[in-house]
Amino acid sequence: MSFQPTGITLHQESRLMEIGFADGQTFSFPYEYLRVYSPSADVKGHFPGEEVLQVGKKNVRIKDVAPSGSYALQITFDDGHDSGIYTWEYLHELGSRHAELWHEYLERMAAANASRESKH
Repeated sequence: MSFQPTGITLHQESRLMEIGFADGQTFSFPYEYLRVYSPSADVKGHFPGEEVLQVGKKNVRIKDVAPSGSYALQITFDDGHDSGIYTWEYLHELGSRHAELWHEYLERMAAANASRESKH
């Protein structure tokens, strides 16, 4: 299966990143979703069970997107987070599992009594 992108578009006003893939699928990723599912160690931890719940990211914006070799993107968010390397395969997985993963995130937020709203 080819996870190569055929196009990437940032929609700053609606805070959506749209990515088309060579397999014909196109996904729209809310910036908040990309931020809370960053593949960085700051978010995922180094080992299972070390994940850090990302709160207050509802209005996060993407400042920059840069290629990381020919296999990934490095995304810089306006909250300063820039250490996640989003492989094409990982982005395709995030797109394919969006509803499921978003539901899991909202459940974790509710269980932690946390808010998607930023505090400033």
